[in-house]
Amino acid sequence: MAYVRIEQRNARLASAVKLETVRGHDGDLARGVVTIISNTRRGSGQDKTEETTALQWTLWGRQAENAARYLGKGSRVNVAGRMSNNNYDKDGSTVYGYQFTCEELDYLDSKAESEARKERGEWTQAYRQGEAEAQAKSPATRRSTGRPAARSN
Repeated sequence: MAYVRIEQRNARLASAVKLETVRGHDGDLARGVVTIISNTRRGSGQDKTEETTALQWTLWGRQAENAARYLGKGSRVNVAGRMSNNNYDKDGSTVYGYQFTCEELDYLDSKAESEARKERGEWTQAYRQGEAEAQAKSPATRRSTGRPAARSN
């Protein structure tokens, strides 16, 4: 399958990462979906225009988990990945679509900005939900105290 490499530079997250667990070939796998917006300004003076691009990216595995943990609405990122056709036939006509899969995700916020976002709780909602789902699926990972067991990397 052919694909096109896409880069979205100096962009911001439109919302927190939506994290879920899906069944993969080798067991459960984290899947994250996030909408990323970037603005481009062209021209100068009276001819100045601004173009906004919003793309919905899919992240997989550890990359999705880390993005849900450390990024929140408004976080600045650079993202690079691939775009592939997602065309299908419906009622005899072809529906055209594209799918964007993230391969590289650079966090651009400073530590202070990230900590401030963490204090406001903007990034934690999706991560907490993903952690709760993971704990509900695997009760064997709990200690006798009822707290989650430490993860091994």
